[in-house]
Amino acid sequence: MIEIKDLHKSYQMGSNSLHVLKGINFNVKKGELVSIMGSSGSGKSTLLNILGILDEADEGSYILDNTSIKNLSEKIAAEYRNKFLGFIFQSFNLINYKNAIDNVALPLYYQGVGRKERNDKALHYLEKVGLANWATHLPNELSGGQKQRVAIARALASDPKVLLADEPTGALDTKTSYEVMELIQNINDEGKTILLVTHEPDIAQMTKRIVDLKDGLIINDTRIEPVKAKAHV
Repeated sequence: MIEIKDLHKSYQMGSNSLHVLKGINFNVKKGELVSIMGSSGSGKSTLLNILGILDEADEGSYILDNTSIKNLSEKIAAEYRNKFLGFIFQSFNLINYKNAIDNVALPLYYQGVGRKERNDKALHYLEKVGLANWATHLPNELSGGQKQRVAIARALASDPKVLLADEPTGALDTKTSYEVMELIQNINDEGKTILLVTHEPDIAQMTKRIVDLKDGLIINDTRIEPVKAKAHV
């Protein structure tokens, strides 16, 4: 599903160059649930941006679902993001003046799906995350956990190949974090490939594989038996 080979990325900082990724080799198979961990400055956000086709590597190759991600125009990059990827953010990134169903339907709007079909699909995914009764509520009428569930439903709406979650529990209390992780585990159990960036060891233990980054390199890549989030809810 994802093949990363000898990935390098540097940023120009004034007259200096900051070498952030220093030769990343990383494969993810369909249906995996992988957490990426590392302290600030380890390169995990840069790696996620490249995986999300929001940034491009200086060297190396990135293959996503047998498609080479390289030298893309912004138009093609946007098409690939919409086709292949669903995003879940720490800050939810919901549109405040749109209700839950409209937020979830947004990726389908950009895919040219008709209004009735996209609303039907959006309601289906809100039901999947347990929020069908909140479909007409605005984000400011929802709790943090509910907002993240709406964001997960939105990420699923276009049926992406891969879900990328950037600190999806970072803004939530412990109980709500585990409820969100239970939902993520259930989605993964249905076969969805999920990559999750986190700095929380207990959240990482709920994934099936932990990749540790340090100073732009992978220092550990360990498959584990995930802790079931439900046990903690």
